[in-house]
Amino acid sequence: MTTILVTGGTGTLGRLVTERLRADGHEVRVLSRHSEPYAVDLREGGSGLDAALAGVDTVVHCHCATTQRGGDERSAANLIAAARRAGATHLVYISIVGVDRVPLGYYRSKFAVEKLVEESGIGWTVLRATQFHDLVVQVLRALAKLPVLVLPAHACDQPVEVAEVADRLAELAQGAPAGRVPDVGGPEVRTFESLARAYLGATGRRRAVVNLPLAGKTYRAFRAGGHLAPEHAVGKGTFEEYLAGRFGDGEDGRRG
Repeated sequence: MTTILVTGGTGTLGRLVTERLRADGHEVRVLSRHSEPYAVDLREGGSGLDAALAGVDTVVHCHCATTQRGGDERSAANLIAAARRAGATHLVYISIVGVDRVPLGYYRSKFAVEKLVEESGIGWTVLRATQFHDLVVQVLRALAKLPVLVLPAHACDQPVEVAEVADRLAELAQGAPAGRVPDVGGPEVRTFESLARAYLGATGRRRAVVNLPLAGKTYRAFRAGGHLAPEHAVGKGTFEEYLAGRFGDGEDGRRG
């Protein structure tokens, strides 16, 4: 079995990828800022990164630096340089559907990392996925803090179960470099309103829902479905199934 490094291995996706790979018998190293023995800040690089990559065959890059502008590109550049020095032969990267179509800063950063991976000189695989169920819930929970839940009008989403993305990513990590592989999308394209009403029902919250048209290139791209992959609706788990598993007794175990 191979030695595999998973960056962001304590995160929502990376933790599941790590579990799958270990279950298949691989030696898996988890790299994150606070996870010993490979506690490394990818934005800084350094000798700790070289130590984490020593003897590694495959790198699965799940880390993201959403709080610092340019952090994703800098982290990826440091990782790629260290992976080349270590002689790694396969770099697997998880990206987002629509990074080349939606002019959102975070999407542009992910697209830039894709280019770094492709030009790394290492065998590579890039998988794009639609938004995870839990991210949709995070957004809706924040919006529901107000008495009126305001949503972008005429916009949809296609949430996917993170465990299914983890399964696919682990499968790719155990194979040969495959380049850009088919996207992974959730089973349904849903309006934001339908997702919001499902969330409110599952958590027992009562909120008025208002659809508000927005302006700008990013909103137009989302409204046009640039972040969707209806032709790759391969996910099985629905949003309602996710909500039932997480909020069987309402938000934080309470209803009302």
